[in-house]
Amino acid sequence: MDQIPRTIMHSALRSAPRSYLRIPAQVARRHISSGTARPVQSHTANTHRPTLRNPSSYRRNGPFIGRRSLFIATENTPNADALKFKPHTRVLPENFSSPFLEYMSPRATLAPPHPSPLAAQLLSVDGVSSVFYGADYITVTKDSGTNWAHIKPEVFSLITEAVTTGKEIVNTVKVKAGEEDGQGGTQSDTLAQNESDSEVVQMIKELLDTRIRPAIQEDGGDIDFRGFTDGWVMLKLRGACRTCDSSTVTLRNGIESMLMHYIEEVKGVQQVMDQEEQIAMEEFARFEEKLKQQKGSQAVASTGGKGTLDSAEA
Repeated sequence: MDQIPRTIMHSALRSAPRSYLRIPAQVARRHISSGTARPVQSHTANTHRPTLRNPSSYRRNGPFIGRRSLFIATENTPNADALKFKPHTRVLPENFSSPFLEYMSPRATLAPPHPSPLAAQLLSVDGVSSVFYGADYITVTKDSGTNWAHIKPEVFSLITEAVTTGKEIVNTVKVKAGEEDGQGGTQSDTLAQNESDSEVVQMIKELLDTRIRPAIQEDGGDIDFRGFTDGWVMLKLRGACRTCDSSTVTLRNGIESMLMHYIEEVKGVQQVMDQEEQIAMEEFARFEEKLKQQKGSQAVASTGGKGTLDSAEA
């Protein structure tokens, strides 16, 4: 096989990016430890080969140590009030019993069994309403009246600092007698198979775990199975999906349609709300009814502009 002419090879090396001419850090360290680092070679008219400089010339005030870069990806979700942050490292501890944790209040970030200093810092940011941890991502939800441009830089900075320090994002504390679960009973995976489950419940869990959960996690949330009663599947959406305007569509057109198609015993899907969420919904319904009476039946909620509930006078 003919060899490549030296002039062509030299020309290619001169035009190649510098990154292609660098040797791996492991090889450089190996030469250093063995004392075989080559001295700096000057380029002459007769030699154009890339040279390896003595790594000692790169030293500042310490040994030659390679640096590891940190990259945190930010992803939008179907919920305009929620952002998903992926630090490319585990967020929940290894072998954690639950696939997620959700912090709805500053008190929850300090309460056992899983307090989180990072969640406490994030919830202290003005406008942040909840923090959700998946296995390898963090979803931060804000209130609808706050602009992301005002809080995103601080949120990003707090997450970056927590990851770079290497400290545990989630701690584990033993729950004392009489204490409540500060994270809302997320001590185990509700979609995990149980020997006491009926055949129908096992099929429901399998479909939810393999077909539904991956898509919801991709959107920065998760799903909580709360039971199967009289043909109705009781579910609770978590994370970004919990406050998403399209959560009802997700339940009806997505989850409900699939479960009813594959399992004939399923009659429908019902979303379960916590007590605080139920109270908030009832208060909003009363407020909405009051505005309708004041402004008239032409008022429409959450659309903005003249003649809507958002512009009605209290």
